Amino acid sequence: MQIPTFEDVLAAHARIAPHIHRTPVLTSSYLNDLTGAELFFKCENFQKAGAFKARGACNAVFGLSDEMAAKGVCTHSSGNHALSLSYAAGRRGIPCNVVMPRTAPQAKKDAVRGYGGVITECEPSTTSREAVFAEVQARTGGEFVHPYNDPRVIAGQATCSRELLDQVDGLDALIAPIGGGGMISGTCLTVRSTAPGVQVYAAEPKNADDAYRSFKAGHIIADDAPETIADGLKVPLKDLTWHFVQSTVTDIFTATEDQIIDAMKLTWKRMKIVMEPSCAVPLAAILANPEVFRGRRVGVIITGGNVDLDNLPWMKG
Repeated sequence: MQIPTFEDVLAAHARIAPHIHRTPVLTSSYLNDLTGAELFFKCENFQKAGAFKARGACNAVFGLSDEMAAKGVCTHSSGNHALSLSYAAGRRGIPCNVVMPRTAPQAKKDAVRGYGGVITECEPSTTSREAVFAEVQARTGGEFVHPYNDPRVIAGQATCSRELLDQVDGLDALIAPIGGGGMISGTCLTVRSTAPGVQVYAAEPKNADDAYRSFKAGHIIADDAPETIADGLKVPLKDLTWHFVQSTVTDIFTATEDQIIDAMKLTWKRMKIVMEPSCAVPLAAILANPEVFRGRRVGVIITGGNVDLDNLPWMKG
């Protein structure tokens, strides 16, 4: 297992700088009053390709030798990594093949195709996803860029918290969503290298709480096909991301589907920004556990904004 270092993060930041945004940090006095904390929202919904995953994807793609890049890249993803890798591949002018669940949001499928990616659909389970991907990779010969269990990807994602710590002084804690753990792993890598006094928390849907259960059990527990509106958080931890989670994360909180929807709607209404259900999980966790965050300066990573505007979660039922 190759564990990325902070030197890898610095190299990644230099490599991807021409291809990403240094995203802004926004605040809300209303949400501060509501939670009793000072919240600083790192807005990766304004990132290239609409998600933080552009960081890791660009690091992987632009780190390839010309010989490796010639065959293109491939991956499996519920959406944001797929469209981010398609974006990065398009910037370099190489092919990108992605396997996506047939149930992935149409907005994300449209974005993948818009960036030039080729989609092969699979059933909405980890088993189907990995089996179909094996066929696609064998057929195309592309370099596999795993959505999160890849040191190049984690080093790229770590640049997000590196920027946030530079933009906001005196943070006590950082919180981000957790699915497979790429963002959290990058956050852990940056924090323990540059700000070891800052606590790292993760937030997860209660309907897809395998990371929470893994954290409490002390070993990886993987669910195959959980059901949650937070479509970006359905995948399980892997060995590399588990290394960071079990060694550095302070705690993992869960949020119900209703809590996620309420937090998403609250952010839309009060901050006037578009964000996905997956991004609302940290705020939902803060609202459900106010005693943990009250009186503290907390960085909250909003991971993406690729939401299907014709299928918003509060429109259902």
